[in-house]
Amino acid sequence: MTPVFAHGQLRLYLLSLLEQGPRHGYELITALSDRFGGAYRPSPGTIYPRLARLEEEGLVERSDEGGRRSTYTLTDAGRAELDARRGDLADLEESLAETVRELADQVRGEVRGSMRGLRADLAAAAQAARASATTAAPHPASDDERVASRVRLAEAEAQLRTFRDEVRAELREAAREGSVSPLTVETVRTVLDQARTAIRDTLR
Repeated sequence: MTPVFAHGQLRLYLLSLLEQGPRHGYELITALSDRFGGAYRPSPGTIYPRLARLEEEGLVERSDEGGRRSTYTLTDAGRAELDARRGDLADLEESLAETVRELADQVRGEVRGSMRGLRADLAAAAQAARASATTAAPHPASDDERVASRVRLAEAEAQLRTFRDEVRAELREAAREGSVSPLTVETVRTVLDQARTAIRDTLR
């Protein structure tokens, strides 16, 4: 993927984010992720060294909260730097708008490709299940077969509950970290739609 920020641009953008008020490093990461609709999320290893550099230059001030989290605040020197570079910041915002569009196009292409593969896998699984079901000669269901069907229904429902609970737990954990993106939601929707279609095919 093409680098999102050119040399020095992330430094300037961090200053612009801190102009809106003091923030923790994690809040800055989340703000950047939101700016790109979740298509780009900088790592702590990218953000914190730059914040440390800005602190060394006297452009931001760090305050620790009980040794747990550090809050970064723009200094007067940082505001002066921003005022002197308003033109550069405007150009950067324009460039980022184009970058966001390019990243969105890339993500859509990747999702379409992975969804095509998923659809093929689900269709193959459904076809295999239909082929297995048609090996026996059709005849009215016996009492034993109806009992077996209810047992399989209970097993399928248990698997659905397990799947739902596990995915829900993972989504909620990701939400606490601020990493549930529009791509995540679209993937969940598409996967569930395709899974429902494949399961319905085995019921016909």
